[in-house]
Amino acid sequence: MIYRISQIKLKPEEGTERIPEKIKGRLGRKDMVIKDHTIVKESVDARNKENIRLVYTVDFSCDDELDLPVPPDTTYEYAVTKENFHLMEKIPVHRPVIVGMGPCGMFAALYLARMGFSPLLIERGKPVEDRVRDVKEFWETGNLDEESNVRFGEGGAGTFSDGKLTTGIKDKRVRQVLEELAQAGGGREILYKQKPHIGTDRLCIVVKALREEIIREGGEIWFSARLEKLNILQGAVRSVEIRKGHDMEVVETDDVVVAIGHGAADTVKMLKESDVPMERKPFSIGVRIEHLQEAIDKAQYGDPKLAKRLGPAEYKLSYKAKNGRGVYTFCMCPGGEVICSSCEKETVVTNGMSYHSRGGKYANSGVLVDVRPEDMGTDDPISGFLFRERFEKAAYDISGGYEIPQVLWKDFRGSDVERCLPDFAARAIEEAIPYFGKKLKGFDDPRAVLKAVETGSSSPVRILRGENRQSKIKGLYPGGEGAGYAGGIASAAVDGIRIAEAIAVKYRGRK
Repeated sequence: MIYRISQIKLKPEEGTERIPEKIKGRLGRKDMVIKDHTIVKESVDARNKENIRLVYTVDFSCDDELDLPVPPDTTYEYAVTKENFHLMEKIPVHRPVIVGMGPCGMFAALYLARMGFSPLLIERGKPVEDRVRDVKEFWETGNLDEESNVRFGEGGAGTFSDGKLTTGIKDKRVRQVLEELAQAGGGREILYKQKPHIGTDRLCIVVKALREEIIREGGEIWFSARLEKLNILQGAVRSVEIRKGHDMEVVETDDVVVAIGHGAADTVKMLKESDVPMERKPFSIGVRIEHLQEAIDKAQYGDPKLAKRLGPAEYKLSYKAKNGRGVYTFCMCPGGEVICSSCEKETVVTNGMSYHSRGGKYANSGVLVDVRPEDMGTDDPISGFLFRERFEKAAYDISGGYEIPQVLWKDFRGSDVERCLPDFAARAIEEAIPYFGKKLKGFDDPRAVLKAVETGSSSPVRILRGENRQSKIKGLYPGGEGAGYAGGIASAAVDGIRIAEAIAVKYRGRK
């Protein structure tokens, strides 16, 4: 029999090889033979710094009959598979086109390919190998390629990040996404870590492996290919126009997945001009704050040496400012670095990035303030892009190039960094950081460094869709972060799978 047991605890100095012994001790069955075991979940309980423990949920097998639950069924079944493709009532005349090669687009393409649709996946940027070189050149020389950068290219913006896989959605597809990423080189630990992450170095391997899998399953990929126009007839997509270098390709299709990132303001503008329904949505603006990782480890664990066993410490904080604005830490990167992630000329945007080991000297996190649609002063759905661009350009002008404006926390008032923010955000941040210091010792250290400006936490627009995941324009499927339907790698990938299923269901004639 296979059983599941929770709350198996280890001291930081104990190794996981002691888990079977701990299970037998917990059950009072020291003579029981545990044939094998699998870690389902690992978390850190650091509430009592004098008694920090690693806490495990474990599946194990034995011949004894025990009063324990069996593992729940987490098997995910495709809505339609290649094996039952012949059951479809309507055969698609044209292959689907997926726009954008972030998590949503890649997983939509992967699952459509597996279901026999032979999708065409287009990406305005380059393959990850070339993209890495372009990003390195930008950081070293300031030579920005507007089509191949930290935000645009194979893998999307998440490739140059911490690669966090946490999500608040409850869906069996989350487990499927983690399985796919682990198999593609993400590492088995992402299947059980409480806060799994991959890191930029491994993500570059993972996205290349997913690309190769899409092609093996019958998909086609065009790099340096940008969506220029939707051709719509009688309220339905009929074809797309794609720019490849100096050439324009017209591709007939009845299904277009718009899985762009939230940096693609130009594509959103084109969709608006094509009368694709969309609306403003809340987003955030703020700064990156940087501390010594050792200081965060000490604040969270008591003894910073524990980070060698428990991993670099993380945090998540929030505050409601007197002006009514929510302030929160976002995308905390242990052992990481703050990077310039601009994708448009003469703008500066910050982001956090870390490698799999999270072995860097510094910790960083966004400190963000909510921006509301009414702050735009107009109902124009793309006004949020113009709002954030104003502050991104201010950061560029203040620094005199693609250098990130920065200041010590103690000198924030009246600084260049403050000038990169709307007044309501600067005042809310100024109020929140001392509060965060009460929750996490040292957060408000006068020597903490603030870096501006962070605008890329979420899309300022939502491209509207119905329950069938289609826009009012038939055959158009907005998805992922850029369309306003996801908040991270895992949830974006799940949205891509759901869209693939919706397309398959349409041709099978099911509701």
